Amino acid sequence: MQKSKRNPFPSHLCPISAVVLMLVSGVPVFAATPAEQGSLVAEVQFNDAFLQKGPGGSIDISRFSKGNIAAPGQYRAELFVNQVWLGRSEVTLRQIGDDKTNVQACFDRAALERLGVDLAKLGEKALDLLAGTSCVTLPELIADATASYDSGELRLDVSVPQAFMSRNARGYVDPKFWDDGVNAAKLQYNASIYRSESYGTSYTQGYIGVNAGLNVGPWRLSHMGTYTHNDQAGNQYQSLQTNARRAIAALKSQLTIGDGFTDGALFDSVGFRGVQMASDDRMYPESLRGYAPTVRGIASSAARVQVRQNGNIIYETTVQPGAFEISDLYATGYGGDLEVVVTEADGSVHVSKVPYAAAVNALRPGITRYSVTAGQYRNTGARISPFMIQATVQHGLSNMVTGYGGATLSENYGAVMMGAALNTDYGAFGADVTYARTRLENEPDRDGQSYRLSYTKLVAPTNTNLTLAAYRYSTRGYLGVADAMTLMDLDRRHIAQGMVGVQRGRLQLTLNQNLPQGWGNLYFSGSTQDYWNRSGRDTQFTLGYNNFYKRISYGVSASREFNLTQREWVNRVMLTFGIPLGNGARAPMSVTSLQHDSTGATSVRESVSGTLGADNQFSYGVNASHTSGGGNNSDASVGVTAIYVAPMTTLNGSVSKGNNYTQASAGISGGIVAYPGGVAFTPIMGETMTIIEAKEAAGARVTNAAGLRLDPWGRAIAANVMPFSRNQIEIDPKGLPMSVGLKSTTTGTSPTAGAVTVVKFETENLGTPVLIRATRKDGKPLPFGASVIDVSGKEVGFVSQGSKILANVHQDTGELTVKWGEGTSACRLKYEVPQGKSDMGAGYVVLDSRCAF
Repeated sequence: MQKSKRNPFPSHLCPISAVVLMLVSGVPVFAATPAEQGSLVAEVQFNDAFLQKGPGGSIDISRFSKGNIAAPGQYRAELFVNQVWLGRSEVTLRQIGDDKTNVQACFDRAALERLGVDLAKLGEKALDLLAGTSCVTLPELIADATASYDSGELRLDVSVPQAFMSRNARGYVDPKFWDDGVNAAKLQYNASIYRSESYGTSYTQGYIGVNAGLNVGPWRLSHMGTYTHNDQAGNQYQSLQTNARRAIAALKSQLTIGDGFTDGALFDSVGFRGVQMASDDRMYPESLRGYAPTVRGIASSAARVQVRQNGNIIYETTVQPGAFEISDLYATGYGGDLEVVVTEADGSVHVSKVPYAAAVNALRPGITRYSVTAGQYRNTGARISPFMIQATVQHGLSNMVTGYGGATLSENYGAVMMGAALNTDYGAFGADVTYARTRLENEPDRDGQSYRLSYTKLVAPTNTNLTLAAYRYSTRGYLGVADAMTLMDLDRRHIAQGMVGVQRGRLQLTLNQNLPQGWGNLYFSGSTQDYWNRSGRDTQFTLGYNNFYKRISYGVSASREFNLTQREWVNRVMLTFGIPLGNGARAPMSVTSLQHDSTGATSVRESVSGTLGADNQFSYGVNASHTSGGGNNSDASVGVTAIYVAPMTTLNGSVSKGNNYTQASAGISGGIVAYPGGVAFTPIMGETMTIIEAKEAAGARVTNAAGLRLDPWGRAIAANVMPFSRNQIEIDPKGLPMSVGLKSTTTGTSPTAGAVTVVKFETENLGTPVLIRATRKDGKPLPFGASVIDVSGKEVGFVSQGSKILANVHQDTGELTVKWGEGTSACRLKYEVPQGKSDMGAGYVVLDSRCAF
């Protein structure tokens, strides 16, 4: 009988019942590692002296000694090599000799290469075996190698000594296992409305962000855009980018046709409309990939936060009063500072920038990254779009030295750069120089150089993570690509060029400092720069310290940002304390904060937040604050916020009321995917997704994502799976009806970027679960461990403690036979499931029955 991935026993049955179930299903009492499973296929002897014998005498358990033997043939199974999942693969099982119980997996040359075995390390005898037959067992080829097939899980576990394996970087996935997924149409949406009234003036902001796509084979057609509405500017739709992409596995690259952004590793990232072929870091093993920045800030009220890059809105959300952090940002380019716009409930606007540049460009030896772009320059703030070509290349020359360079050519503009990065024990250093020349129609031409020094280091003794430290000095005539295009645009329109600040020096620093155990951690991110054509210096930063004292969290943070409403720089400092209101995992958290800024305003806030629901799908927060000073009258406010992650979408809302303002917001976000199997909805959607199908398993929880469950049609979308990586998908059968069983609970996928892959879990109708309190004809209990067989001869259960039978029956009325012992000891039981009970869901039917003979 095939194993069912659920526990069919009521909670009141004793643990030894589970032991018997393992015997019946062919699973050993004690778990084993995959490497050991090969040895467990051999005959195992169970001591029946531990089983209480009933009146019928001994219990025959010899049939369990061989485990669950699969028949020879071809199978589609999950492939694990040295406990690492490699993907789905065809598995060949063949019988060894005349022993029908000796069935083992065998391999040909292609299968060994798929396992990652280095054939050059095999001896001549092994190679002769491969040449002489189409399928050889693993122990015949490699000493101490094993292959164990689990027919219940449809899984093949292979163990091969490391000396015979090809050497690959950690996290490497062979491109032959990459899955382009199915043809699909997808739509990611994020809509919100934000309204505030302050001093008799109302302000309404509506926002809809869409990311629509169509997958056809390896091609990804996508369009990203935002629709905004406000009382001042009216309605506006902004097309962020429309393009077609596909992965080029042989080059570890992405081909982009349409809109995109240049790689900001060497030159500043700019938008283009044309064609690009560029290395994709995601195709490299995880240990070789880059990073994304974290955005931090402070909000004085329930505020709307926009994150912009290169003039485009790439993220928008509503945050509650206090410090906020955005760590799941997806940027449209690899470079270009992030502009964070915080609109408070009273209408005031604060702007800060997060330095966003690639870390020092050091690569491992032999690794090459490149980018070639040709097309029109694209910027929503400029009226010109000249044709441009940009090419960059980076190559790891040795363990210490990486060389890089590039060129940008456009109408009336050209730039070339060269540099090198050094990997040393003292950190990674980078140094480069860029020469640029700009031709203007109504002004003298400009040319100059820009020199950049950068450094990054994890200082192990102090555990200081210096993510990026860089200084750039530019001569008066130097212009980057974006500045040059802006200046040429103004020059053609005869607008004063003094409106554009010509940067002279810029210093930026990002670091995280973990202090000794119990002392907390520090973080800092900031930049400062001055200009050739105007006085003053722009300086902005975020600085903070966090720690715990027993169950109390506390922290202090400071920031400097630009108040767009008052046209002045503002410094803020905030002290925060967090105390859990209870001992449970879902105990609400109370947070008290004290904030003071350079305008003289001081505010005190108290907030309580928590989660509700079996999967924490509902989160809430209430807050109250009082502000005084800063040239304004004292102000008190209260607010409420709520977020509900529904099975098919995410809903959020907030309201707050102060002496001088009223604020309210509401939003909805999620995704829709149409594919050959139907239409699926998801509350959270990412670029790369996996659709999970398990017929009749509605309500089962997907362990890969918090709160994700199969919908009424047995589908769910696992969002944000990692492209070009191994992603394991697992279903927890807890909560399924007892009549439904999963033949397997774990599978995996390695999708390409933007793919929609489909994984299917086979289910089986186990019938109606019944618990029969049975006795023999004379009223005595049945023997413990006796088999229960239906009229078709199929074993459907066994006798557990207290002469109870737990079985799954497929008919409402029928007869069961109980057999035990080595002879013909047996009895027949009649049962009848009451009408309406056969579809009772997760419960089981309790019946009483006595043997007919």
